[in-house]
Amino acid sequence: MRLTRYFLPVLKETPAEAQIVSHRLMLRAGMIKQAAAGIYSWLPLGYKVLRRIEQIVHEEQALAGHLAMLMPTIQSADLWRESGRYDAYGEEMLRIKDRSGRDMLFTPTAEELITDIFRANVSSYKDLPLTMYQIQWKFRDEIRPRFGVMRGREFLMKDGYNFDLTREDALHAYNRHLVSYLRTYERMGLQAIPMRADSGPIGGDDTHEFLVLAETGESEVFYDSQITDLKFGDREVDYDSVEQCQAVLEEFTSRYARTDETHDEAKFADVPEERRRVARGIEVGQIFYFGTKYSDALGATVQTKDGEKVPVHMGSHGIGVSRLLGAIIEASHDDKGIIWPEGVTPFHCGIVNLKQGDEEADAACEALYKALTAAGLDPLYDDRNERAGGKFATMDLIGLPWRITVGPRGLKNGVVELTSRRTGESEEMPPEAAVARIVEIYAAHRG
Repeated sequence: MRLTRYFLPVLKETPAEAQIVSHRLMLRAGMIKQAAAGIYSWLPLGYKVLRRIEQIVHEEQALAGHLAMLMPTIQSADLWRESGRYDAYGEEMLRIKDRSGRDMLFTPTAEELITDIFRANVSSYKDLPLTMYQIQWKFRDEIRPRFGVMRGREFLMKDGYNFDLTREDALHAYNRHLVSYLRTYERMGLQAIPMRADSGPIGGDDTHEFLVLAETGESEVFYDSQITDLKFGDREVDYDSVEQCQAVLEEFTSRYARTDETHDEAKFADVPEERRRVARGIEVGQIFYFGTKYSDALGATVQTKDGEKVPVHMGSHGIGVSRLLGAIIEASHDDKGIIWPEGVTPFHCGIVNLKQGDEEADAACEALYKALTAAGLDPLYDDRNERAGGKFATMDLIGLPWRITVGPRGLKNGVVELTSRRTGESEEMPPEAAVARIVEIYAAHRG
């Protein structure tokens, strides 16, 4: 993409309403614009990152054997009355009426709807196990929407639901999701710690939240510092293997890590003092096992091989797709702007022309742009007639991981400058070598 043809309304000043780093930088980088309290328009740059994150989630869900679907954003209140949650959910649920006076609601979560789909179509144990998920917009009428996309009212969320014959099968699905989520977050450049949590209005006794440590986190967290040394890495896990998934769960949850809702001071005291940590965390996902809570209420049963009808065991699993943008920025920025990890960057590389209009510099930039594009990458070429300082400031603000700087002086020596946004280190090399280096970096990242 050429910057002269792109819509990138960057701001020099920080809007007064921005209270935390991610909100400030998303507004300044032209990623979002507020439409109403807690509701945002996603501008081209923000939308590209949103789609990058969404794609990683889809890929990891497919690897785990989960099936993508899509449910409506507006639901009938009837199912929620049937489950008993319509009145119990609270004022966060946006309740509306259609033109016929029927009670409707804007989806905050979809346990009832997915259970209704299941009970209408599945009746035999032979069709189990089954896990389906969607990535869909949700609405929760927060009493105090703030912090940009971190605590908005409208948000994009992955919500998945498993149906299993037995408790043991459902707990394997729970463990499988934990493994899948660890892989998902690491691909985004995040370390998300699974912590024992409170189930809230979803219900159930088994639940873990995934939290990214950040000073602006809404939750107070207590953990053993050893857990931050754990990495999922390149390990291969067979999602069908109960033993392998259980081993990963035990490795990542055996050390103390809890949110303030479930914190146990006595158990925390058992952690060696030098390893005890108290910090703030941003929730970016949660997994639940809630047994037969919804299948009992909504009559979701299957026939066993002995002919007995039994309620299915269920769980749900969520990832805050839009919230992840804020979490990534909170975890990866400096005083100049955002620093995108390679897995979610909106553009793979920036090209800065130090002397727009110079015949040799223009030609070199065009050649770099075409070579990177031909290699399957998505570069952003700053071809504006703008001073060099302004171009560098824009690149630093929007946070592309790599920048190639092209100028007449370097070209006389046959070189361009390749700069890492994260480290600030620069290296001069021939243009062809810079392209090869960028291609190599992303090939390694894709694994």
